[in-house]
Amino acid sequence: MIRLYHTEMLFLLWLLPLLLAGFIYAGYQRRQALERFAEVNLLPLLNTSVSIARRRWKAGLLLAGFAFCAFSATRPAWNPVPQELQRHGRDVVFVLDVSRSMLAEDLRPNRLERAKLAIRDCIEKLQGDRVGLIAFAGHGVVKCPLTLDYGFFRMMLEDISPESVPHGGTMIGDAIRTAITEVFDDLEKKHKDIILITDGEDQGSFPKEAAADAGSRGIRIIAIGIGDEAQGKRIPIMDESGRKSFLMDKGEEVWSILKADTLRDMANATPGGRYLNVATGTIYLDEVYQDLIAGAEKKELESTTIKRYEEKYQIFLAAAFGLLCIEVVISERKRKI
Repeated sequence: MIRLYHTEMLFLLWLLPLLLAGFIYAGYQRRQALERFAEVNLLPLLNTSVSIARRRWKAGLLLAGFAFCAFSATRPAWNPVPQELQRHGRDVVFVLDVSRSMLAEDLRPNRLERAKLAIRDCIEKLQGDRVGLIAFAGHGVVKCPLTLDYGFFRMMLEDISPESVPHGGTMIGDAIRTAITEVFDDLEKKHKDIILITDGEDQGSFPKEAAADAGSRGIRIIAIGIGDEAQGKRIPIMDESGRKSFLMDKGEEVWSILKADTLRDMANATPGGRYLNVATGTIYLDEVYQDLIAGAEKKELESTTIKRYEEKYQIFLAAAFGLLCIEVVISERKRKI
């Protein structure tokens, strides 16, 4: 079975009829030039030294050489050989806060969109790790189980919004417990990371205790704190007509402030955990991955058997070169007797 890695290069073969038409037109032009130079009955005498057959052979060799070049550009291959690929990586779960406080605009356009952008940048740097996604507000919802299908992960990430979780509020502890019970397995107590992205506000879900439980299971928490830690920011809301206002509670505007202490304690409760205080700065999550995850110890994931084909484009390229060399050697002139 022949496999072509670049089948689109076969479109070059459509140039063969054009080249053939060019040769025919060139022959017609030569005859027209001779007829203008001499009478028709004298043409055989003028062409006595030219071999029409040789000229046609040269044109045929050029066309065949071009065809072989075009086919070699498709990178033909055959002789498939089974090869087992062993994947190595870590299990990384992104736990993303989608509560209304993440709509605060101390990061542009808002905290949630900046967090999603940072996760997308991080996915571009992954090196064989399995990834999962949990969105949380009043409780945690698994949006993407652990997978190596990064395209599917990106699609699930794009759909994330405050409406992704039906219950409002902010329950960080519940989100961590969801990761422990619904995403990670408990067979191996290492090679597991939670990247928690939130402003740290919590409504009595005992996040520190949840983090300690994760740490006892060998799960590391890398907490990313975003938002203004000093003054905070109001939470915008839109009415049905698209007019912007701000969230109110008991007649007063709600200001969302980064709760760094909670996140710091959560990270410290896990082996090798880290807290990164982004606040209102730029989230370089791709660099966080390179520094803390890419170089960490990895486990063997499922192996995959593929068929690797031997590329043979060199054969067709050599044939094309040979035909073109023969074309150069052949003369259009008849041999002298």
